[in-house]
Amino acid sequence: MHAIFHRFAEQLAGSVDTVDLHNALSEVTASLDLPLFAYLFHSRGDSTELISTYPQPWTSHYLHNRYQDVDPVIDHARRRHETFRWDADGGDLDLLTLQRQLMDEANQFGIRRGFTIPIHDHRGLFAALTFASDERRPLFFRVIEQYERVLQLIAIFFHIQARQRLASDKTLDGVRLSDREMQCLQWAARGKTAWEIGQILGITQRTAEFHLDNAKKKLGVRTNIQAAIRLAISKPSDFL
Repeated sequence: MHAIFHRFAEQLAGSVDTVDLHNALSEVTASLDLPLFAYLFHSRGDSTELISTYPQPWTSHYLHNRYQDVDPVIDHARRRHETFRWDADGGDLDLLTLQRQLMDEANQFGIRRGFTIPIHDHRGLFAALTFASDERRPLFFRVIEQYERVLQLIAIFFHIQARQRLASDKTLDGVRLSDREMQCLQWAARGKTAWEIGQILGITQRTAEFHLDNAKKKLGVRTNIQAAIRLAISKPSDFL
């Protein structure tokens, strides 16, 4: 278990985007015989990010219909800090008609029972990591019982890294940038290369390039020099 968790932590530390995050979580959960997971992160504003191994038709249907606003599992996780279990019938969840319909639909995609870890961090951000299974996997909750403490650590480690990549906390000329994007842009404006920025911030050159590329795309520019000019002429009040 120590080797599995150590590799997971290393993968997260070197992750650049949601694909890397997804792969890291997929590998560690598969090692624990828990193939289905869903990490839902609600950042500031009305933005919802979902990283999961749920069937893609279900996740598309879920987000398209904004089920995150009525999902009884997410609603329960918002109101408590303790982990909890649930099944297709709701379990301890008090289901409204629309919520029961949602659970019935999820059931059709093999999402019949689960274990959810609510995450309420010190920044006031909310997320939930759920591990799920269908009723043909009777050992599911035995696995949960065996690794519950490890799963909680996995959820915390994952959220810390995901939050850094998904949450936007800075605004430049009305464009929201993540902390890392802003940091990389500020160093680039001082003439630092991606390699030098990586050394300064303790990240890889690839990661620095990723954040710079994201910042340029958001700002609608093609070069670091153009982005630096946008940064230089912006007003101090733009950095919120």
